[in-house]
Amino acid sequence: PRCHSTLADDEVDYKEQEAGFYTFKYDKDFPISISTTRPETKLGDTAVAVNPKDERYIKYIGQTIKANFCGQNLKIKIIADRQVEMDFGTGALGVTPAHSATDFKIAEDNDLQIIKVINEDGLIKSGFGEFSGLKTLEARKLIIEKLKDDGLLEKEEEIKNNLSICYRCSSPIEPILSKQWFISVDKKLERLGGKSLKEKAIEAARLGNINFIPERFNKRYLDWMENLHDWCISRQIWFGHQIPVWYKGDEVYVGLVAPIENDWQQDPDTLDTWFSSGMWTFSTLGWPDNYKDGQKTADLKKFHPTQVLETGYEILTLWVSRMIMMSFFALGEIPFDKVYLHGMILDEKGKKMSKSKGNGIDPLDMANKYGADATRLALLTGSTPGNDVRFSEDKIEAKRNFINKLWNISRFIINLVEDKTSTEEVLKTGEEIKTAAEVKTSEKSLADKWIIAELENTKSLVTEYLNNYNFSLAAEVLHDFTWNKLADWYLEIAKIEGGKNDLLKKILKDILILWHPFIPFVTETIWQSFFEGVLMVEKWPKAKELEEKDQEALKDFALIQELVVAIRNLRSENKIEPSKKIKAVIFGHEYKNLIESQKHLILNLKTGIESLEVKESGNPLENSLVTVVNKIEIYLLGAIDETKKKAALIKEKENLEKLISLQKQKLDNKDFVSRAPENIVKAEQEKLENYQIELEKINKNTEKL
Repeated sequence: PRCHSTLADDEVDYKEQEAGFYTFKYDKDFPISISTTRPETKLGDTAVAVNPKDERYIKYIGQTIKANFCGQNLKIKIIADRQVEMDFGTGALGVTPAHSATDFKIAEDNDLQIIKVINEDGLIKSGFGEFSGLKTLEARKLIIEKLKDDGLLEKEEEIKNNLSICYRCSSPIEPILSKQWFISVDKKLERLGGKSLKEKAIEAARLGNINFIPERFNKRYLDWMENLHDWCISRQIWFGHQIPVWYKGDEVYVGLVAPIENDWQQDPDTLDTWFSSGMWTFSTLGWPDNYKDGQKTADLKKFHPTQVLETGYEILTLWVSRMIMMSFFALGEIPFDKVYLHGMILDEKGKKMSKSKGNGIDPLDMANKYGADATRLALLTGSTPGNDVRFSEDKIEAKRNFINKLWNISRFIINLVEDKTSTEEVLKTGEEIKTAAEVKTSEKSLADKWIIAELENTKSLVTEYLNNYNFSLAAEVLHDFTWNKLADWYLEIAKIEGGKNDLLKKILKDILILWHPFIPFVTETIWQSFFEGVLMVEKWPKAKELEEKDQEALKDFALIQELVVAIRNLRSENKIEPSKKIKAVIFGHEYKNLIESQKHLILNLKTGIESLEVKESGNPLENSLVTVVNKIEIYLLGAIDETKKKAALIKEKENLEKLISLQKQKLDNKDFVSRAPENIVKAEQEKLENYQIELEKINKNTEKL
């Protein structure tokens, strides 16, 4: 009643609630008790339905019994219906045909009188004495009081039931009988080869002519379509297409053009918005003005059916299904090949965004603050087909920071290629010091081979993920390559090795193309400042299949990375000042030659090593820090004062042992574990695990001293 309009079945949502469940008799002489959650509708009852196998009521079946219910004279026919559950309530169902779809069907099958009790405003109609004009809840309360006073209320209890609510405003819905326009979904149509709209829509999904992404929504679609009833398309609202129907007395005229005579009155109702929007796929392409004799316009022929529809899963039945039926009716074909369904955008706590809660995010505000590309990328990242995604301003800010990183990467490469950077970069190889220019060579270094192979892998994965509509995974792979591989490793190596202008230019070109679908504005701006033409129309880069030598390069460079990271970690764990330069010895075993060839990287990639000796093997070195990577032994010489270090480690160990003891006491406290929120308990458990990991590291480091 709040919206003063009818709703279709799929515009009704359901909310579980605790509801009063009342058992009573219509009057003291009525032989059967009934149970209901809505006593106010019983003012319009015309029958009581019982199961034909219920021995309690068999003798009453077929009788019509008069009853005075709260001042209303009723004629109640006792009818048999196999769907009545004998063990629910009293096993007898009061039938209110005007205010229940189930009861209306029973009334049609049994030729029952239909009495309307509630009007379109949600009030009791006139003609019901003292109840007339009352809201339904007010009438319910008054009826219960009267039943109590008359000794007719036998039981009052609470049960859980589903309250029907409007999908737009979430207010309760009143089922009432009214005259509306419907589309018959079961009528066989000659234009559809003797099949109905419902059958054609089901057939399209079953035969795989229309596919849903993710696939699980195919079942949801079919479940809904197979249980579809005639579609109510008339609405009592001002905004919308007015129904093209005119009346003159008992005459009805249907057409796009109004009748010539003036005494025809057009139906005041409007069409369901989903009826109008259901025609979107073809009405935007020239239909029906230029669609004659079944011949499509050029646009309609080229773009219909379209390849992919992207929309939210919550309107799968409201919109997607209607577009499919409308397209079959108008054109005899499907409207699209695939339907990609995204989830709902939730706030950072996983709650649905709403104006009333004030937890929404205005994308226009975010675009103004962080940029349209950052907002777009934040929405794409972490979003998987058909699943809800949490969204926050922090996420947008993080993507803005990444885009700044991409901008700086591009600027570095552009400046390098245009010879605007200093050429005084130095390369350390033992005691030798050379300028970067001196080590330029036409031969590709291991790092070059590695980054090329990684780029080809990235192109392959991004293309595969995009083709399979896994947009978030594509962005994550591209992010990993851009930041963790190109920026963190290869650009640092480019400063060391030099001579990489052409390769860097190629890499930049490819990553700008790969990033363009995700962040079009920034990538286009960078492209046009460095390359010719428009990025938007560039060909998508094809990935080359990696050969065995490429796989070897990936494997070899990964080992060098592990060595560099291991040295950095060893320094960090032992709190060696970044400015302190130290010597290192590596026992490389079978990797000696590889490590020797890449000494310049180990020396220069922020390891703080001033000299490096690589041996095949040897005895463990005393007075050194040691770590092992793939059986390769790394020794850092003269890094620490062992006496001071050991004392510091022992002190740190004692502190950690105290923290672990306190943490265990807290988690052993049953009251804390049972009463604290689950996320708090989990956080405390993780804290204990982290303390234990730190203690294990300290024990190992102490043993090494």
